[in-house]
Amino acid sequence: MTALPDLAAIEAMDATDPLRAFRDRFVLPQGVTYLDGNSLGAAAPAVFAELQKAATDEWANGLIRSWNTAGWYDLPVTLGDRIGRLIGAAPGQTVVTDTTSINIYKALHAAIAMRPGRSVVVAEGSSFPTDLYMAEGAVSTLPGATLRLEGVDAPSIEDLIDESVAVVLINHVNYKSGEMRDMAALTKKIHDAGALVVWDLCHSAGALAVSLDEADADFAVGCTYKYLNGGPGSPAFIYAATRHHDVMRQPLSGWFGHARPFAFEQSYALGSGIRRFLCGTQSVLALRALDGALTIWDDVDMHALRAKSIALTELFIQLVEAKCGRYGVTLEGPRDPAKRGSQVSFVHDHSYEIMQALIERGVIGDFRAPATIRFGFTPLYVGFKDVLRACEVLDEILRTEAWREPRFAVRGSVT
Repeated sequence: MTALPDLAAIEAMDATDPLRAFRDRFVLPQGVTYLDGNSLGAAAPAVFAELQKAATDEWANGLIRSWNTAGWYDLPVTLGDRIGRLIGAAPGQTVVTDTTSINIYKALHAAIAMRPGRSVVVAEGSSFPTDLYMAEGAVSTLPGATLRLEGVDAPSIEDLIDESVAVVLINHVNYKSGEMRDMAALTKKIHDAGALVVWDLCHSAGALAVSLDEADADFAVGCTYKYLNGGPGSPAFIYAATRHHDVMRQPLSGWFGHARPFAFEQSYALGSGIRRFLCGTQSVLALRALDGALTIWDDVDMHALRAKSIALTELFIQLVEAKCGRYGVTLEGPRDPAKRGSQVSFVHDHSYEIMQALIERGVIGDFRAPATIRFGFTPLYVGFKDVLRACEVLDEILRTEAWREPRFAVRGSVT
C-alpha cells in the first residue's frame, strides 16, 4: 500500500506548482476551500475591471456608439476565437451566444437537417438533464423523429449507432461521475455510420485540453461560468466545423444571425459562417465580463493545467479512500486519470447531509441526486493543501457523524 503524503510533501507540491501564481488572480473568501468550480467558477478582479469599464465608460459615456467604437457588435466572434484556442478550434468556428440549452437545440436541428432520410437522435440516458430535455424538444418538432438513449435502449452509445441515426449528442465529461469519453474514437465511430456528432463541453472546457478539430468533430456546445469563470449565467458558446458552414442552418432566425441585420429587411437572409448561430441581441455586459475572465486564460498552458488537474484528483482520491472509506464513502467516477475530467465524485447514503456539513465548515462542493457528493478541482486556484484540508474536514464530519444534525437534511432550492 502506497504511503500517504505528509504535510511537508503536500506543501512541497504547492511550492513547485507552475500554476500557483494564478491563484492570486481570483477572489477567494478567507477560510473557504472552494471545490465547486465545476458548477460556478470563482470571481476575478479582471472580470470586475471589464464590467466597470463597460458600464461606466462604454455604456455611460459611449452610449449606443459603443456598438462600433468599443467593438460590442463583434464580441461574440472575438470571444469565440479566444475560447476556440482552449478547445482546439481554429479561428472562425466558435461563437459566444445564448445558453447551452439553446445552443444544443440549434446544433441538433442543424445536424438533423444535414442528414435527410435519417430520423434518430442518440443521447446518453445519464446525460445532464438539459441535454435530454432539449433533445426531446428537437425531436418533438420533427415528424417521425425518435430519441434513443444509452442505458435505456442499449447499454452503450456504440450499440445505438446505425444507418438511421442522424446525430449523436454526447458529453465529453459526465457531469455527475466525471467520466471522460474518447472524443476522437467515438467521433470516428459516429462518422463511419454516416451520422454527425454534437459534443457537450460544459465539464471539459477550461478543465483540460480539448481537440475538436483534431478529433474531426462536427458541432460542440459549452458554458463559460464553470471552469472558464465568466460569472453566474455567463453566455455559452457553440462550435461548428468550417466544412459545414455553407450548408448548416439553425431554426432560431433572429436578427443577429441575418446576413444584413441593419438593412432591416422583411424576410430572413441567412448570415455567413459561424455567425449563423447567432440569434437575438447579445448581453454586452455579460460578454464583457467573460472578456475579463478570458484575459486570464490567455496566459495558461493547457498541458500544465491538465497535469495539475490529474495530480489534484489523484491526491484527493488517495486521501479520501484512506481516511474515509470505512465510513461508506465509495468512489463513483473513473479510477483511471486518463478517463477522468477535473472532478471527483463519491457516493454515500447520506450524501446531501454530508455536503451541507462540509459547506458549513467552509469546504464547498456540491450534491447531485440521488447520492453523489461532487468535488471540482480548478487547477488555476485550487492547491494541494486545499485537498488535504477538504479530506480532513470530511473525515471529521464522518467520524463524529456531525452530518446527522437535523439542519443538514433541510433541502434548499439549489443543491
